[in-house]
Order: sequence, then structure tokens, then C-alpha cells
Amino acid sequence: MNRTISIIKKEFLQMKRDRLTLALIFMIPLVQLLLFGYAIQTEVKHIPTVVFDQSLSGSSRDMLEAFSASGYFDITCAAGSYDDVTRRIDSGEARVGIIFPPDFARQVKRGVPAAVQVIVDASDSMVSNQAIATANSIGLLKSQQVLFQKTLAGGPPYDIRVRPWYNPDGITAYYMVPAILGIIVTMTMVIITSVAIVREREQGTLEQLLVTPVKPLELMIGKIVPYIVLGYLQITVALLVAVLVFQVPIRGSLLQLYLLTLFFITASLGLGLMISNLAQTQMQAFQMSFFVMLPSILLSGFLFPRAAMPKIIFFLSYLIPLTYYLDIIRGIVLKGIGFHYLLGQVASLLVFSVLVLSISVLKFRKNIN
Repeated sequence: MNRTISIIKKEFLQMKRDRLTLALIFMIPLVQLLLFGYAIQTEVKHIPTVVFDQSLSGSSRDMLEAFSASGYFDITCAAGSYDDVTRRIDSGEARVGIIFPPDFARQVKRGVPAAVQVIVDASDSMVSNQAIATANSIGLLKSQQVLFQKTLAGGPPYDIRVRPWYNPDGITAYYMVPAILGIIVTMTMVIITSVAIVREREQGTLEQLLVTPVKPLELMIGKIVPYIVLGYLQITVALLVAVLVFQVPIRGSLLQLYLLTLFFITASLGLGLMISNLAQTQMQAFQMSFFVMLPSILLSGFLFPRAAMPKIIFFLSYLIPLTYYLDIIRGIVLKGIGFHYLLGQVASLLVFSVLVLSISVLKFRKNIN
């Protein structure tokens, strides 16, 4: 026990001396949290739109006002022909084209379906999906209004009341910022831990510890504890930024969040230690860490919904610790759920941590024998 405490003290002293690394540990995550929190927006608004209105009637102007008032379509220019609409979309000046036929107003008055053509540049799927869904919603809403006025009914036959829970305004920061926090911790624990330990091996300081009567498990614990403390400091700073800058509500228990975060930090540290046992140089450690980071970002549900992934990729994502931690942090922060809802995620992280740390200890013992 005393030897382990001595290693922990030496590790903290080494961190204190390496001021640049210590500064990067805190500054890079903070910059990333602010940058990505503002930059990553899944709701696409203010899509540049070109209009070719051949009707020039009150009905067409009323429909255009509905498109503009939605906030998703910015009417940036008016076209004089179909070719003009095509040219503006091809050049990227507009992403959406709205075309009204000459008899639009007459069709509305006659009560027959009045066609409105909406051309969407689908080269960007996120923008096109948003534009298509919003345009259909606007058309449906306007149709309901016209039908209601014509029939003079006392109300619609169906009263569908949608109640979105947890993030009713669809604010991206509420969804993305907690996930970015998980990415930051993964980056720190995996990359910095693996590179730092390999650097010690290259400098010979690790061999100096090996000649002492310290056991491999004690050495591993001594190396892990300081980074756990750093991980919690990062979590604290990131949560403060999330609440104060992005106004992310924390609906659940902070104590539970901190306790369950320990399992995620331990799992990430286990990956870092395993990489440090496999890598021979700092460059190798960095490359292996990047190999872990990329799947964590792409396959964990951070950017893309896992339910939409192919089955084999969906099951492979279970091998990524961030997959479980995203459920934990989003569940506690946004939903306010408790520990009993997250038993499966916690158990998975615990099994992952024990497995990876055991492999790391065995591999380390094999290397020193």
C-alpha cells in the first residue's frame, strides 16, 4: 500500500513538472467543448431558397409567408424562369427552389389540389431531409387551415397533441454537450495515458520503478489513480461550462453521475494501459489511440443513431465504452433517471474494465519477466 501511494505521489509530481501537458489536459477539452457545442447543430435552419412565383397572387404570397415564418427557409432571391431556378441550385446559391404554377390561385379557389413544386438539393442529406420534412409539414398545415375554413367545422375530427419529452425545443446543445463531455474524457484517458506511460518507458523512468520491490498491480494502480483525479477535474469543468454557457439542465443526481462516471473513466484508462503495453514508441501509442477514438466518435451514437446502423456495426458498437456512457450521462442529465435504469450500462462498463485491466496487468507482467 505504501509503495502504491509513493507511485501516486511521484506521478502527480511528474504531472506538475510537465506544465505543458497539464495545460493541454485542461485547455484542449475546454476549447473542444465550446467549439463543438456551438458548431454542431443537427437542426438545419435558414436554408437559402429561390422562388419562381408564376401566380403572383395572394394565395402564393400566403404560402411563401408560411415557408419563411417557419425559420427553415430564407427566401434569398426570386427567379424568372425554371432555368434560373436550376442555375441557382446548381451553383449552390440556393439549396431549395419553390415554384408556383400560373393557375395556383384559381386552383385554390376551386377547391382542387393546388400544386407547389419544391426542389431540394439532396447532395447534403441532412439539409435535404430537414427541408423535405418541413415543406411537407407546411403543406399539410396549410391544407388543414383551408379545409377548416371551407367546411366551417367546429373543430378537426382528430385532436392529435404531440408532447416531446426531455428536450421539447429540440435544442442541439442539450443533446450534444453531454456527449462531447464523454468524448473529452475518452480522449484524455486513452491518448494521454498511453502516450505518457510509453514516454516513461523510453526515458527509462519506468525501468527504475521495476527494480524496486513494487508489484505490477501496485504499479498499475499508482499510474491509474492520478488520471482518475484528472478525469474528475475535467468532468467538473465541463459540467460547469455546460450549465453556465449552454444552459444545459441537469435533471438527475450529480452524485450518481460522478459515481457512475468512475466506471467509464476506469474502462477508458484500461484501454490506455493496454495500448501502452502494446506500443513501443509514443508515435505508435498515438496511432493506436486514434484507432480507438475514431470508432468511439462514429459508432457510439455520438453523431449518428445506432439504430440506423447495419446489424454487424450495431453489435460491434457494444465493444466501445462510450456507447454505454452516453446512455448514462444523457439519461441522468436530460431525463433525470436513476441508477436502477442504468444497471445494464454500468454492468457492461464494469465487465469491460475488469477484462481490459486484467489483460493489461498480465501483459505488463509478461513484459517485465
